[in-house]
Amino acid sequence: MRRRVLVVEDNRDIAELVRLHLADWVDEVDVEFNGSDGLARACAQSYDLIILDLMLPGLDGLEICRRLRQQRRYIPILMLTAKSGELDRVLGLEMGADDYLAKPFSVRELVARVRALFRRIDALGSATVPDQIIRQGDLIIDCEKHSVTLKDEPLALTAREFELLVHFARHPGRVYRREQLLNQVWGAGYEGYDHTVNSHINRLRAKIENDPARPRYILTVWGVGYKFADTPGFA
Repeated sequence: MRRRVLVVEDNRDIAELVRLHLADWVDEVDVEFNGSDGLARACAQSYDLIILDLMLPGLDGLEICRRLRQQRRYIPILMLTAKSGELDRVLGLEMGADDYLAKPFSVRELVARVRALFRRIDALGSATVPDQIIRQGDLIIDCEKHSVTLKDEPLALTAREFELLVHFARHPGRVYRREQLLNQVWGAGYEGYDHTVNSHINRLRAKIENDPARPRYILTVWGVGYKFADTPGFA
């Protein structure tokens, strides 16, 4: 399978380093050094992954991520940040980034994260698990087509949001702690934070709930974690 990656990074040394190491196993790696140019290229061409710096001239990475997530076509996003504050990482995830990597980073870790993202996307596309179509109230999840509709209207979910929703919908009524969701959805050994789960659930609720403040599908079990309602609307 051919892979195309777009790197949007204003530091030319870092951009070239990333391009060189990805070129060993990715078919095509394009580079843009300006946020506005990066967004234009991402919208005009078809990419399998975008590696996106947070701080960019023109448009910053958060704004680019926000605009890309408004489109119907889903593109995985790995966000790079020179800042160590967790607020920047949370904002990136809130805007729809699939993963993040803080600078300075090792090239080996970058490549490992890119490969992990591709494996996750491939697994979602070729899954042969039972219940390919999950129906919960007005919500229909097609696991084979990687699509979700609510009242016959399609929803645009990131890969991680989709995985999280499928995990919940396959186990209605079961309560999960945040650390359990990190291990089971993000993967064992993921060095994330509990608020990573919170931010993804908040985004999911904004997309699938009529009133996110009074959810029907993904419910909070105070002091424990979250669960998918046994019968949506009758929790």
